Amino acid sequence: MYEKIITHNDFDGLASAAICSEIYQIDNIQFAGPNTITNSQMTITEKDIVCDLPYPLLCGLWFDHHEGNFEELKYRKIDPTAILGSFEALPSCAHVCFNYANKIKPLPAHFAELVREADIIDAFNYQNIEDWRQETPGKIIEGAIKARGNIELREKWDLMRDWVLLLRARPLAEVARIDSIVQQYQQYQQEEDESLRLIEANSSFLPVDKNKEIVILDFTEFKRRPQVIKNLAYLLFPAAEAVIELNALFNRGIKTTNFGLSMSLSLILNNKSHKRDVGVIMRELNLGDGHAGAAGGTAYCDSKQEMLQTKKQILQEIYEIWRRQV
Repeated sequence: MYEKIITHNDFDGLASAAICSEIYQIDNIQFAGPNTITNSQMTITEKDIVCDLPYPLLCGLWFDHHEGNFEELKYRKIDPTAILGSFEALPSCAHVCFNYANKIKPLPAHFAELVREADIIDAFNYQNIEDWRQETPGKIIEGAIKARGNIELREKWDLMRDWVLLLRARPLAEVARIDSIVQQYQQYQQEEDESLRLIEANSSFLPVDKNKEIVILDFTEFKRRPQVIKNLAYLLFPAAEAVIELNALFNRGIKTTNFGLSMSLSLILNNKSHKRDVGVIMRELNLGDGHAGAAGGTAYCDSKQEMLQTKKQILQEIYEIWRRQV
């Protein structure tokens, strides 16, 4: 019936694929980012299952949890009820897949822990910095996914495909001890040190941000996208309430004048009453989508001058909406 799973290249994507792989006994897994789907850069047919990504032009089953992707269906005049699969505004897509799968047949017990960690990791739902820095099986696997090192992308995808099948067959804690994951996680830990150096050298605040609430990490001038874990900024700026990372976008290795941005809330807000929602900010500016605690988007520009002006304008607009959310 279904031959392939196309899923987001993050921990939630792997967890979602593991659940779908278990239900439909599919070993063919491919990975993509949201822009790959939005720009129709991958062939997808009615024999494919798509997880944790925008709805493509065509697919067999679609599973997602991003409210912005759901709203996009209305703009495209697509009836959500006509799409096979499931959409729920839950902390993770893995949770959506889990609920759907359990209506078909009972899942092995180890999937409950996988979904629990996916909920926390994808929604960045930690109680504090110490909680975030704790080494859990899910965090180890997430780090292994993020690690770059000298490994070729195709080889990394092969590893991730193996990890999906391992998550399907074994408990999370057992998978986190697999040699390939341990090796990639150790690489990730080394890259954290470099991230801190880059963050310290490229961080700033808007002039109007007198209280230094939003850390801005601007890497758009870099000729190659640096590997940065933006939330490490909270170790350098513990009083900040949010961080924005800006990166130039590349097309087949060539730098473009387009740029991507991601934003996340500080964990110090988890213990406060507030109305902050960065997903709303991205949607209001028509840049992208996300959750209350973490979101991302893309800006398209025809020239470097336009990129510089757009970047300045977007950062100002983000701050204005941020202040209105108080």
